Amino acid sequence: MRVVALEEHFTAPDLVKKYVNPDAISARGFKPRRLPPGRVNPLELAPEMGERRLKSMDDAGVTVHVISNTGPGPDLVPGPDGVTLARALNDQLATMCAKNPKRFAGWAVLPMASPKDCAAELRRAVKELGFVGAMINGTCEGRFLDHPSYDDVLAVSVELDVPVYIHPHLPPESVRQAYYSGLEPGAGRVLESAGWGWHSEVAIHTLRLVLAGSLDKHRKLKVIIGHMGEMLPVMLVRVDETCVADIGHLSRPPSQQILEQVWITTSGIFSQPPFLAALQTFGIDRILFSVDYPYALDSQGRTFLDEVCLAPADMAKLCYGNADALLKLKA
Repeated sequence: MRVVALEEHFTAPDLVKKYVNPDAISARGFKPRRLPPGRVNPLELAPEMGERRLKSMDDAGVTVHVISNTGPGPDLVPGPDGVTLARALNDQLATMCAKNPKRFAGWAVLPMASPKDCAAELRRAVKELGFVGAMINGTCEGRFLDHPSYDDVLAVSVELDVPVYIHPHLPPESVRQAYYSGLEPGAGRVLESAGWGWHSEVAIHTLRLVLAGSLDKHRKLKVIIGHMGEMLPVMLVRVDETCVADIGHLSRPPSQQILEQVWITTSGIFSQPPFLAALQTFGIDRILFSVDYPYALDSQGRTFLDEVCLAPADMAKLCYGNADALLKLKA
């Protein structure tokens, strides 16, 4: 069966080194990662989009990687250099995708530190490079997507009918100190990132789009979030119940906005209980398969798919049907 994986990553170390100040990288909290024995550093795998990645995909039966920038990027580079870096990363990704158009598709990275330039780069990436939408990596200089400066890029996403994928980022220093300090270094690093912090950040980002009125304003905006819904599937009723007295400015309850405008992927979550919670709340038409390569392995995604028990038509939706429809991919 065709399998499309939506949250797969690459990086271009030479471009990052050229444009991103090492002090900015350090200040955002990027540090060497401890790895299990025998595991290759993901940032060594991410730049490669040739034989090694294709073998990983083939061995796991993954047909398509939809690829996005990972690690330090244009959000750390204000001004013209950030715009130049975003364009260069998108151009490089487009060139790499063009070599294997049946296996790779691309998400645009945007110059989030220069909000006024984001809409133009999204339009270029979709119209000229053939990308499927944009991936936004967390906050930039304290701004979420509901900030008025990003309204134009949301409007262009609607105009082009392409989704915005909201991905986690390392926490700003003030958040790190308030919530994740005072622990052993490894424990703090895990808690602020993949162990918890990333997921709560994206859930907050999504809820801010609701509560700020952004989804109401852009009723046709399509948003994707990963990691089996970033804990939102188990919180939707709670959010509605606690918001009921305070959301007179919204036309729809938070859960309705999310269920009408947000899709979720399985990226990095390979156990059945969270999948069942997602299935019961979002429904099969809103769930898309992802691996999170190279931070997770294609083989882990295959093991997960082999354990899923769905009717054949629903399995097809999870594996490729929903992705093909949402991203307008061609088999």
